[in-house]
Amino acid sequence: MSEIRALIFDVDGVLVTGHKKNGGLWQVDMEADLGLNPDLLHEVFFAPHWTDIVLGRVAIEERLAPVLREIAPHVSVEALLAYWFEADSRLDTALLSMVEHLRQGANFGFHLATNQEHRRADYLWHTMGLEHHFDAIHYSADIGHQKPSADFYVAVENRTGFEGPALLFFDDQEKNIVAARDRGWNAHVWKGPETFEHVLLENGL
Repeated sequence: MSEIRALIFDVDGVLVTGHKKNGGLWQVDMEADLGLNPDLLHEVFFAPHWTDIVLGRVAIEERLAPVLREIAPHVSVEALLAYWFEADSRLDTALLSMVEHLRQGANFGFHLATNQEHRRADYLWHTMGLEHHFDAIHYSADIGHQKPSADFYVAVENRTGFEGPALLFFDDQEKNIVAARDRGWNAHVWKGPETFEHVLLENGL
């Protein structure tokens, strides 16, 4: 009998694979669509402010509003967030189908563990409907720590009630897998749905 008690998935790069049409970078058409240069946005917004936002220290609106007033006064905070979240929404439907099949009669939980700020986490969970496929979403702005910090993994252990090899984890970033393995998790670098199939067989699921 398998000792797995919770399957845990990263979101970006695993369940969500980038631009809704073509995958890859969500901001690829942003300059044409919004008149906002993505490199400039990264330089003046993401680079200096993202850590505080993704750790939940400050609301995204608080830091984004003055930046947009300076570099793109024609774009509102809500317009940019709506554009971003909708563009960055390509779901791996093959993986979701596999999850739904496995959920039938499963005696373990299904969770998300992701570095997100509050607004996009809510969008992923409610608007994109991941709440219908998973039991809970554990994200950095809510926890106050982000992967690969050990404190993030400890928080997930506390929330799920399980630890070590009882947690089967998939993430596309090797550094996050290394950190999970340091906690004793059964963790695997995501290479696509075939990773999931292979690991399920290995674990007798």
